[in-house]
Amino acid sequence: MNMRYVLLIHAGCEDIVPEKFTPEEEQEHLDSLSQSLKAGRSVLENGGRAVDAVQKAVMVLEDSPLFNAGRGSVFTHEGKNELDASIMNGQNLQAGAVAGTTRIKNPVCAARMVMDRSGHVLLIGQGAEAFVREQGLELVDATYFHTRGRWEEYVQATGKKKQESNPAPAAGLEKFGTVGAVCLDRQGNLAAASSTGGIMNKKHGRVGDSPIIGCGVYANNSTCAVTCTGEGEFFIRTVAAHTVSALTEFGGLSLEQACQRVLDHIQDLGGLGGLIGVDHKGQTAVVFITQGMFRGMVQEGEEPWVAMYG
Repeated sequence: MNMRYVLLIHAGCEDIVPEKFTPEEEQEHLDSLSQSLKAGRSVLENGGRAVDAVQKAVMVLEDSPLFNAGRGSVFTHEGKNELDASIMNGQNLQAGAVAGTTRIKNPVCAARMVMDRSGHVLLIGQGAEAFVREQGLELVDATYFHTRGRWEEYVQATGKKKQESNPAPAAGLEKFGTVGAVCLDRQGNLAAASSTGGIMNKKHGRVGDSPIIGCGVYANNSTCAVTCTGEGEFFIRTVAAHTVSALTEFGGLSLEQACQRVLDHIQDLGGLGGLIGVDHKGQTAVVFITQGMFRGMVQEGEEPWVAMYG
C-alpha cells in the first residue's frame, strides 16, 4: 500500500490562552512541539513504521520539562512523581503500557518493551521497573523528574512547604495533561502512543486513562488511531478512544464527527478534554473543548504546523 504518511501530536489541553504566556514561553512551547514532529517525521521519511514514529515523537515531549509527561510530570499528593504511558500497533492490535512508575526516564519506551517483549499489556510500579531494567532500559533517580515549576505548583495546590533539594527550573505553573501521538505510515499502518504524569495532587496509586488501552489510546488499521487528553476519569468511563473507533466502524460517522460525539458525551458528564486521531484513509481530527491544546501535524509533502491556542 502506498499511502501518504500523517503524524499528529498533542501535549495536553487546558485553558491555554495568550495572556498566560510571554512571547518567549510561547515560542519555547511551539519549538518543543516542532521538535517532536521532526523526530517522528524522520522515521517516516526513511520508510519507517507508524509505531516507531509515535514512540519517537512522544519521547521528545517526555524529555521536555514544559509538558506533563516524563521530565515535566506533576506531583502526587505525597510529593512524588508517578508516570504512566501506553502504545498500540494498529496492524496487529498489540499494545503495551506501564503505570505508576517513578524511575523510568521515558515511560513510552517501557510501554513499547511491554508490548514487544513481555506477553502482557500492562505492568505497574516496581514490577514494570524491574522488567525494563532486565531489558536494559535506562532508569534514573526519582529526583530527575523534580522541576521547580511543578514543585511550586504542588505547593500552591497543597499548601505544603517541604523543602525540595535543588529542583531544576521549569517554565509554567499550569498542569497541561497528557502528551500523545497518532500516525498513519506509508504502508497504511496506524499507531498511537500516550504518556502522562497524571493529575496534580493525585492520590498515590491513581491511574488515569492514558495507560488503559481503549480509554486513552487506541489504534486499529481497520478504523483509526486515537489518543486523548483531559480529565482521565471521564475518558475511562466512556471508553473514549475505542468508542471513537466503534462510531466510525459501526455508526457510519466520520473520524471528526466521532471525536466530537465522544467529547460531547464527556462534557455532558462534567468533564473536559481533547482528542487527536487519524483514520485508515488519512483523514485527521483535532477536537477539544477547552480554550486551547498544544498540538501539531505533519503530512507527507506538506509543511508541518504547530499551535496552542483555540
